[in-house]
Amino acid sequence: MKSIQKWLSFIKFSHTIFALPFALIGFFLGMDALQQQARITEFGNTGLRSETTNTNFILLFLLVLGCMVFARSAAMAFNRYLDRHIDARNPRTKIREIPSGALSANAALVFTIICCGLFMACTYFINSICFYLSPVALFVVLFYSYTKRFTALCHLVLGLGLSLAPIGAYLALVGVFAWLPILFSLIVLVWVSGFDIIYALQDEEFDKENKLHSLPSLFGKENALKLSVGLHVVCAMLVVYAGIYGNFSWLYWLGALVFCVMLYYQHSIVKPNDLSKVNIAFMTANGIASLVFGVFCIADILIY
Repeated sequence: MKSIQKWLSFIKFSHTIFALPFALIGFFLGMDALQQQARITEFGNTGLRSETTNTNFILLFLLVLGCMVFARSAAMAFNRYLDRHIDARNPRTKIREIPSGALSANAALVFTIICCGLFMACTYFINSICFYLSPVALFVVLFYSYTKRFTALCHLVLGLGLSLAPIGAYLALVGVFAWLPILFSLIVLVWVSGFDIIYALQDEEFDKENKLHSLPSLFGKENALKLSVGLHVVCAMLVVYAGIYGNFSWLYWLGALVFCVMLYYQHSIVKPNDLSKVNIAFMTANGIASLVFGVFCIADILIY
């Protein structure tokens, strides 16, 4: 049990709450698209996989969950492996599993490779487009770990990695791209990028001293927070646009309201001269935002 807890802590499994609800939104959008096409054409030749049965939905659901867990675990483990020497010098991160000796670097690398293999295996059993795109997805989520070494736009690369969840889950069912799930991917992109900037405020001085790149180390805390606000304003606008474009009902809008309130809340409690509540903003506010929004959006898809 302690060993399992150690690995879950290593990959910050609790942070799955950020992107998982959006992956499920993409999944249920795909399921709804198939069901609508099946009703319209009476299981005719639609270009979509309208032959999908309830049993297949369950299997695909489990495979999508597997993709989500394995891709995110690989990304986090690789980040910890690659940053082990940096983490050892940072007072905030030196207690992490590899610097503290709780896990070996080799074990982390092997874990990363296994998770990558399991992710690709899951995509193989989903459909061909997901399998063919799986190396691209892995490249994005693993490449993020290098970006802080050469660009302050690393936050956007992290956002891009997590933004693959909604469109990837949609592709698992439908096999073709569509604008609505792409909109949800864009929401994730700007939302995650914005709150990652807030999280990076804690390491502004360390990043400068060690020649690591981030928006706080480049522009300072105050200006970085302004950029974060800007991204979250765009995020709120995309949430509204997605609601209108998708013709959602009051359930969606209730979830959207909570999501936007949480965006505002995290900026109200984090100040350039007071970072004491960064973790509340990062984990609590964004966790609530994602979970509540996901529940209400999925309920809207299923009911209406």
